[in-house]
Amino acid sequence: MKIIFVYFLLVANGLLAQKISCDNQSIVEAYQLAISTVDINTRSGILAAGGGYGGEWTRDIAINSWNGVSLLRPEVAEKSLWSVTLKDKTIGHQYWDKMLWSIAVLNHYKVTGDLEFLRKAYKYSANTMNQLEDIAFDSDYGLFTGPSVFNDGIAGYPEPIFEPSNKASNILKFKNSSKIKCLSTNSVYYGSYQSLIEMGQILNVNSSVIKDYSEKSKKLKTNILKYFYSEEEHALYYLIDQLGKVHKYQEGLGISFATIFGILNKSQASYVIRNAHVSKYGITSIYPDFPRYSAEKPGRHNNIIWPMVNGFFAKASIIAGSNTNFDFELNALTHLVLDEDKGNYNFREIFNPYTGAPDGGWQCDHQWDSVSIQSWSATAYIDMIYFGLAGMRPENNGIVFAPYLPENIHYLQLNDVVYRNSTLNITLLGNGNKIKSFMLNGRQIDDYKIDSNIKGENTLIIELE
Repeated sequence: MKIIFVYFLLVANGLLAQKISCDNQSIVEAYQLAISTVDINTRSGILAAGGGYGGEWTRDIAINSWNGVSLLRPEVAEKSLWSVTLKDKTIGHQYWDKMLWSIAVLNHYKVTGDLEFLRKAYKYSANTMNQLEDIAFDSDYGLFTGPSVFNDGIAGYPEPIFEPSNKASNILKFKNSSKIKCLSTNSVYYGSYQSLIEMGQILNVNSSVIKDYSEKSKKLKTNILKYFYSEEEHALYYLIDQLGKVHKYQEGLGISFATIFGILNKSQASYVIRNAHVSKYGITSIYPDFPRYSAEKPGRHNNIIWPMVNGFFAKASIIAGSNTNFDFELNALTHLVLDEDKGNYNFREIFNPYTGAPDGGWQCDHQWDSVSIQSWSATAYIDMIYFGLAGMRPENNGIVFAPYLPENIHYLQLNDVVYRNSTLNITLLGNGNKIKSFMLNGRQIDDYKIDSNIKGENTLIIELE
């Protein structure tokens, strides 16, 4: 068996040199590129969105931290997460999806064990949720209002939210944007309630507070399913406009978050994920094209590939038990990033779903650029490796492993992975997702879990069949 070894220094924060080896060279090269993209975009200790973007976006920092930066660059993640908070001890802009931050900080605690960080982060999360419940909750529907996650451009919205006479690009410049209700955004609110519950339990907050969050989350889940899910069609819909009309588009992030956060049950999630429409190069953000866009002129936030979305769809595919969907997204993103006629060794912001070429899409009657070296495109790939392949599931008291190796990978090794007070050297052998043996430092572990109190250097070898 030919094994490809790639060594690269992690220059930030004096971290150890990492080594990855695998019998699939493309996986190694794309992973190495993803790590270097994160390092390149770290400016004064804060992870920028990439390319010409800065580090002011809460959603970018939250998603990047959640998708691997908290594990691999904990100091960068922590500084970045605090950089988007405000003096009144709340989370910064943009309002409709900033509760992603609460999900990211819980994950950060799970991989670092920093209880003081969690205690402070819980207060900021709770304060922000209280604000948003006052200003962004529609009591008639029992849903939160505002645009869909990350879609701050009008190209992500059909008429009548989009008004042809309005030439602005920012969704907030359209008068009815605050009245709509979107699947992805409400799914994030549900995930945030779950995070607040878990943080509260860890911190032993008053049980009445946890009970309140629990009741609100249950009601929100019920209303998400009531208004966005069709039992007859076994489908999730994108949004409800200001007139109350349901727009039956497929939202890539929406169906992914509904699966990841457990809004859909196992059978619902399996059907939705397996039957999702996926382009030649992976799932697109919103499908199909709105009437004003087409294959020749794909909308910037419409039927086009954002690798960050593909990363979450890959995660949802693993959770839903659809390894076929995961395999497709992993291989597609690998090619999009590495192939000379596509990314050409660049984690670009957006790709054309028909050609695979970098394509910023159309908005306001002109084609936009697809910015280079995008952090959340890179961390989407990192999450495919750590969550999808290595199967790492951080918990409050350790990491549970549920690894998976597809047919084109038989060997994967990740060395010098720092977890709390330990260093992990992880080797995966075989194929599939059934664990044949789970050896930690030469000892069989039957629950496939590493405790959070583990220390020093540790060797984990997992055989799959």
